Amino acid sequence: MSTLSIVIPALNEAENLPHVFATIPVDELTVLGWGVEIVIADNGSTDGTAAIAESYGARVVHQPLRGYGNAYKAGISAARGDVIATGDADCTYPFDDLPRLLGIVEEHRIEFLNTNRLGRENRTAMKPSHTVANHALSLLSRKLFKSEMRDSQSGMWVFRRYIWESLKVTSDGMGFSQEIKNAAVREGFRCLEVPIEYRPRGGEVKLNAFSDGVSNLAQLFRHRLKDNALRTQTRAQWRERSTRPVPPPLMPRQRTAGSQAMHESPQPATETGSL
Repeated sequence: MSTLSIVIPALNEAENLPHVFATIPVDELTVLGWGVEIVIADNGSTDGTAAIAESYGARVVHQPLRGYGNAYKAGISAARGDVIATGDADCTYPFDDLPRLLGIVEEHRIEFLNTNRLGRENRTAMKPSHTVANHALSLLSRKLFKSEMRDSQSGMWVFRRYIWESLKVTSDGMGFSQEIKNAAVREGFRCLEVPIEYRPRGGEVKLNAFSDGVSNLAQLFRHRLKDNALRTQTRAQWRERSTRPVPPPLMPRQRTAGSQAMHESPQPATETGSL
């Protein structure tokens, strides 16, 4: 049996947590052969978020140092699963889609799966200004890091636990989301991106579009400069990292959810790509 850790950063999300937990398909995942743990990375909440999370059986990791990236680093480091899935505690991400996403990871032997929220079918779930900013940052990210990912800011990913130590993600804030994707691509892991449903946010909006956008823009260029230095110093090793071995199956004795649907898609997994 493989174990899935669902890591969710949370800052004063007591209002939203009951709905979030209701969308996590623990019973379905268990039937499919997954052991499931839910890790809430509480980022200094004052509204009882931690107590509510514990009442639903989640393991709470306390990270008083504020910041989206700080919360994720604490939660991911504490996770025990073979595979880690992420998403925000604001009701926007479809945790009920995890069986399908895990099926894709297994079918294509993916090491890092990103999700794309920016399809036209989701255009009413996000403010127009946020949509434009997301597209702009994602385009710049693709150009700077030679990535094929269309949504560099998405907060829902599924990845194999063992790649975490190789990524060395340092961002403390919202830039963490784009940095972990770009690091996975540049380290040569088998990456893929698939569309998901994105839902309207519940409760108070905590994103500061201008300051977070400027911070993310600065982080992109810092990461790219660091990447240039690394490539200059270890050019031969970099070429070797670009072709990693295919990872072992997660569920060697059974088909995972989503396998039949994936037979309809002829596209194989490559270093980066999309479905």
